[in-house]
Amino acid sequence: MSLKPANNIQDNHTFGEFGGVNPSISDSATYTFLAGKTMGDTFEGNTEGCYLYSRHTSPSNLHLSNALAAMEDTECANVSASGMGAITSVIMQICGTGDHIVSSRTIYGGSYALMKNYLPKLNINTAFVDITSLQKVEDAITKETKIIYCESVSNPLLEIANIPELAKIAKKHNVLLVVDNTFSPLIISASKLGADITIHSLTKFINGMNDTVGGVYCASNEFVTNSKSVMDGAAMLFGPVMDSFRSASILKNLRTLHVRMKKHSENALYISQHLENDGIRVVYPGLKSHKDHKLMTSLYNAEFGFGGMLTIDAGNLEKANLLMEVMQDKGIGFLAVSLGFYKTLFNAPGTGTSSEISLEEQKEMGLNDGLIRFSMGLDNDIKRTYKIMKICLQEVGLI
Repeated sequence: MSLKPANNIQDNHTFGEFGGVNPSISDSATYTFLAGKTMGDTFEGNTEGCYLYSRHTSPSNLHLSNALAAMEDTECANVSASGMGAITSVIMQICGTGDHIVSSRTIYGGSYALMKNYLPKLNINTAFVDITSLQKVEDAITKETKIIYCESVSNPLLEIANIPELAKIAKKHNVLLVVDNTFSPLIISASKLGADITIHSLTKFINGMNDTVGGVYCASNEFVTNSKSVMDGAAMLFGPVMDSFRSASILKNLRTLHVRMKKHSENALYISQHLENDGIRVVYPGLKSHKDHKLMTSLYNAEFGFGGMLTIDAGNLEKANLLMEVMQDKGIGFLAVSLGFYKTLFNAPGTGTSSEISLEEQKEMGLNDGLIRFSMGLDNDIKRTYKIMKICLQEVGLI
């Protein structure tokens, strides 16, 4: 594909109130009106350019939302205080009592827990399927299904969703395809591939500093406007509003995303290739050994590479914990959840970011307790990093 999402970000700019090169930060919860009628029109959603209350939107949040919509090439977007805030707003805007979701079985643990444990309280049920099997996806759809939900690159097994084919299935059955693109900003342009709604946890690569949490959903004007309705909009009524200072900070970090993603991908590919050559079982979409490598190459924006996420198999949890402790001691990175930081982060997903999934279900989907998930950092000398990592692997007896 030949898409230029980074150009879209670069071309989207708003100056500050007094000519500043960065937009002014709107440090207000509420906004004044010159006429009562204008306030009434704004409550009804009929006035553009007027701000009502920061739970609805604020200038700072709108600037960030517009930039992210430009990145994903959607009509509109809405930022939230967390990735789960965005996911919950989208699902609750679409689904009601008795509705049904078809979801990938390999998704972020929080998303899984929401659908598996919480939504049934509202009589919203989910079928979890192998998203790489299009037949299983279609077979799981019922007349109550409203959403097909997946991740572009799944957490933590790094399976690749065939978004164009899933979009065809969604359209055939008149359901919405919702894609979490957190692992692959710029790399995958989900809306161009057919997604109706694209979600990101801004906490991760997009912000890149691990100093705040945030989320966004990118969709049509109609969907975003409805989700912010003061009468029945999920985002408005559940209230996962992002603070203006945080949105201003994330917007500034977004401007360097294209540079960072290229380096994350470059480093992850180097480490993956060398560890695989050392006999370590590595899963990385950029390796020809990855089962979805050809699919990924047909979907991705090549200039940004295959992403910063990879996994290795240490055999068992005891060995995985030992290796992570040794790597942290030797300065490779940090034993921590999350991803997209300038420093490499690693954790054992079975006991961390996917711990909400039962052990039986983890085993069924191929998530063993020796799996280590890496978010490769922005190391300038990746050859040096690999040499130290190899010493760590030798020290714990993996090579």
